[in-house]
Amino acid sequence: MQFLLNCPVAPRDSTPKATVHHGDINLKEATQGGNRVSGWSLAAAGLALLSMVPLVSVGVTAGMATGENWQHLVSTVLGTYLLNSLGLTVGVGLFALAVGTGTAWLTTMCRFPGGQHFSWLLLLPLAAPGYLLAYTYAEFLDFAGPVQSALREALGSDFRLPPIRSLPGAILVLGLSLYPYVYLLGRNAFLEEAERLTEASRLLGCGPWRSFWLVSLPVARPSLAAVPPWC
Repeated sequence: MQFLLNCPVAPRDSTPKATVHHGDINLKEATQGGNRVSGWSLAAAGLALLSMVPLVSVGVTAGMATGENWQHLVSTVLGTYLLNSLGLTVGVGLFALAVGTGTAWLTTMCRFPGGQHFSWLLLLPLAAPGYLLAYTYAEFLDFAGPVQSALREALGSDFRLPPIRSLPGAILVLGLSLYPYVYLLGRNAFLEEAERLTEASRLLGCGPWRSFWLVSLPVARPSLAAVPPWC
């Protein structure tokens, strides 16, 4: 309080301030810059139109189908295709969300041997296209692949892994190739927002898992919600 009372008071500026009258502003000049279309806007619009070409082509092709073709698809494979697509979307989204969030929290909040290396090693799936990862996993985990062949030699000829060329296998492969997007957003949220709050909760007596569910995850939820279900 003493410091506040002894502080010198700055003299009041007596210089007259310039006043701006609304009538002096030309509304046409003020809004002229906002109506211009830049080259970046045109480029973004062109890229958006190019990305819509596959959807438009599918819609046009579906509209050109005759009634007999639609009846045949509905009665045979359409229901299976829709269920598989829905299951693939939901499964990949949940798998990528779980793996990306878990690895982001572990590398940010926990200290373990090699943690600094794992923080960038977990981004390596971004360096390979999804179809290349699919071929690699299919060849390695297939019945005649090196993994199952080695396991049959060690555990017996009757040992078999679940087939990789299936819906769960597709969810596994796509989830392992897309989780880095969730990992990046989750790690950034944990580093910038949740780290201090988590430390405060630990000082107040919360355990690691309780701090994760009650503090870290709610704080990072807006960033994780920005990831679409198909990543």
